[in-house]
Amino acid sequence: MGRILIVDDTMFMRTLLKNILFSGGHDIVGEAADGAEAVARYQELKPDLVTMDVVMPKMNGIEALKAIKAADPAAKVIMCTAVGQEQMVKLAVKTGARGYIVKPFQAPKVLEEVKSVLSA
Repeated sequence: MGRILIVDDTMFMRTLLKNILFSGGHDIVGEAADGAEAVARYQELKPDLVTMDVVMPKMNGIEALKAIKAADPAAKVIMCTAVGQEQMVKLAVKTGARGYIVKPFQAPKVLEEVKSVLSA
């Protein structure tokens, strides 16, 4: 199972993802509420995987993804997006995201995507 950093600007979404991932046997090593914090926490914690919200204050998920990938090209990041943000997801994948999950989260789909990316 993976050591995961959860990045989302809303506490509710972070808690929801944490519960889903914990139920799947994953270790939640940290959380961040914006992109700038995500980059700092990634450097500090060196997680196996990051779940990254796309729309956040200070630094959005795409900018944070670019910064993390610049520092660690092997970083595994899954983008979290709302329905209707397909263009952002396409940009995120071009930027280096390994996958994406759509809000509202469905536990089986989240766990399947995380397992897929961790095993790649």
